[in-house]
Amino acid sequence: MKSKASFSSRIITWYDQHGRKSLPWQQNKTPYSVWISEIMLQQTQVATVIPYYQTFMTRFPTVVDLANAEQDEVLHLWTGLGYYARARNLHKAAQQVRDMHQGEFPTEFEQVLALPGIGRSTAGAILSLSLGQHHPILDGNVKRVLARHDAIDGWPGKKSVEQRLWQKTETVTPKKDIQKFNQAMMDMGANVCTRSKPKCEQCPIAIDCEAQLQGKQTQYPGKKPKKTIPAKQAWMLVELKLDKATGIMGNSPEVKLLQRPPSGIWGGLWCFPQFDSQAQLEQFAADNQLTLAEHELSGFRHTFSHFHLDITPVLVIRDNQSNDATKVMEQTPELWYNINQRAKVGLAAATERILENLSGLYQSG
Repeated sequence: MKSKASFSSRIITWYDQHGRKSLPWQQNKTPYSVWISEIMLQQTQVATVIPYYQTFMTRFPTVVDLANAEQDEVLHLWTGLGYYARARNLHKAAQQVRDMHQGEFPTEFEQVLALPGIGRSTAGAILSLSLGQHHPILDGNVKRVLARHDAIDGWPGKKSVEQRLWQKTETVTPKKDIQKFNQAMMDMGANVCTRSKPKCEQCPIAIDCEAQLQGKQTQYPGKKPKKTIPAKQAWMLVELKLDKATGIMGNSPEVKLLQRPPSGIWGGLWCFPQFDSQAQLEQFAADNQLTLAEHELSGFRHTFSHFHLDITPVLVIRDNQSNDATKVMEQTPELWYNINQRAKVGLAAATERILENLSGLYQSG
């Protein structure tokens, strides 16, 4: 059965009654503030993003403030959100806005699209939600709503499927009330047309939704083809500097961290020195007169999008009277990090986890 009301009018009416209107980034909207929220919301839940967004915007109220900041501070404020390439791209894009657009976030679609880390849908969301410009969007939530409504087969990551979804969103996106419509489509996917157990009884477009009529809602959109994720191993050297006589209970325990190269896994973040085998790590410790500690730290698995990393942290001790001659890699920035007085630097998730384990060991004595 087809409804007499248009697709967009039903979506907008639903939004007026049920849509989210009080999120922090929905107040006093600017292209800059919407940009920050859209990047943070990529692959991250709204509830998780809110405190990060508020802290970020307090520290960097303008794009120039963000551009002028040190990357370390940007990554520090991002710590815990994951997918750190987003933060590095934010910082690069802010610097481009400062240097190429006189510090004013661009309002032309092609200029926004040219910034690092911004794709077609994100550019459209920024300009439609902040300025009311007519641009369709196609984030993960919107893809799910449209794929189900038209029973569009296939994984949206496949170009041909994505193109069909773009054609659909271009068709249904109205000329008027673009801000409401685009926000409503994202809200619909997040709260009604959910991945599992969609609330079809609350959906304003269920009456002509092909997936709902077929009873096959969870079959759309198509799943990403499965592939086996390989597992790799890594040994991390946790070099602890304490007074000779105090052991674990020193007054100011510090560990050595190295900064990763700007690109690649954990790019720009501070991490423990990493080795491919325990033998390599132990040889390095012996060469640098480091003592393997009696205390053991728990190993754990960290999962990236394309592989698992099984991490074994190995605690070694150096005393304050030793010469600090250890070098893992020439020209690698290093930092003695006080576990009781946290520095404002970006830490990899694995680094954070090891520090938490070390703090527990230190506190328990």
